[in-house]
Amino acid sequence: MRKKILITASTFPRWEGDTEPRFILDYAKSMQAYYDVTVLAPAAIGAADKEVLEGVEVIRYHYFPIHKCETLCYPGAIVPRVKEKKVRGLLIPFLFASLWFKLRKLSKQYDAVHAHWVIPQGIIQSGIKGTPYIITGHGADITSLNFWPVKNLKLKTLKNAKYITVVSGALNDYVQSVYPNDKTKVIPMGCDTSAFRPEYKLDNYFGQGDKKAVLFVGRLAEKKGVTYLIDAMKSVDNAVLYIVGKGNLEDDLRKQAEELGDKVCFMGPKTHEELKQVYASADVFVAPSITAKDGDKEGFGLVILEALSSGVPVVASNSGGIPDIITDGYNGLLCEEKDVAGLANAINKVLTDSATRQMFIENGLKTAEYNSYSEVGRRYYEVIEENI
Repeated sequence: MRKKILITASTFPRWEGDTEPRFILDYAKSMQAYYDVTVLAPAAIGAADKEVLEGVEVIRYHYFPIHKCETLCYPGAIVPRVKEKKVRGLLIPFLFASLWFKLRKLSKQYDAVHAHWVIPQGIIQSGIKGTPYIITGHGADITSLNFWPVKNLKLKTLKNAKYITVVSGALNDYVQSVYPNDKTKVIPMGCDTSAFRPEYKLDNYFGQGDKKAVLFVGRLAEKKGVTYLIDAMKSVDNAVLYIVGKGNLEDDLRKQAEELGDKVCFMGPKTHEELKQVYASADVFVAPSITAKDGDKEGFGLVILEALSSGVPVVASNSGGIPDIITDGYNGLLCEEKDVAGLANAINKVLTDSATRQMFIENGLKTAEYNSYSEVGRRYYEVIEENI
């Protein structure tokens, strides 16, 4: 009989074609080769309480009596949502309590729970007895909010887990510094290499004419470093920066970009299907991530893998988990955080040096294939079979 695995997460598509990140859905699909899989995620306005999404059973739990007020998790992520509107912080205790009640009732039906993010999924799961769990840290859930009593709860969560995975070497180093152990492994979130391919390239997709297309995809939040990329564009000739995404810094970034005129274009969020053409049609992808004031930094950078899989060379910051994907001079170029001149020089090199550009494309495709979801699913299967 196949084992039943419950995957818990707080970031998940609300419906088919949603613009919310779908890496947990893609991961769940990869695990169906080995287990019967169910995903448990927070409810969202307009989303079904129960459904089968792309073949994956999904259960969404409500966390506030007035459902139209359930705005803590979407769109975006919990911490940015609270920063955007402080009153949403009042929903956090309701989310924690509702998840605890739901897991207490539900988890006993499964052989194991795979909790994504230490907060809140991991912390709540550590208080549910009877069902073994593994936990995956994605970034800020590991590196930030490390004050009492949250820090103690996070440490308890790591200790009680059967196994711990993190999406980058930088996160592994951090975990080992606060909780030295031999049950932690780096397994990055995978890339859907069948969805993101160079063949989806469309000439003049952005309407840029004879100019080059510089692309950023991600949340418009501090750690993404978009402000430095906009500054760098002042020194990049014959190119337009296309910014895909939304976030609490959008208004500030739009104001900053005004002096550059039509050299910067905000495209808003795009669906998974739309991103196929967006990535492949760009000339260079840039991830200018930084370490935020609260210590938050890039956990892994899945968008970088998607760009590589699309046959697009990458310029990125040497920040967080990004060096786990980009090896400077092999499949892209790395710059130091906040180095505006370095970003501009690297972008110009990729756009003008055809031999280097072609090498980055070829090696980037190899990198993406190594991190395909079939590979990631197999690695997680081995972890679960060895520890559950």
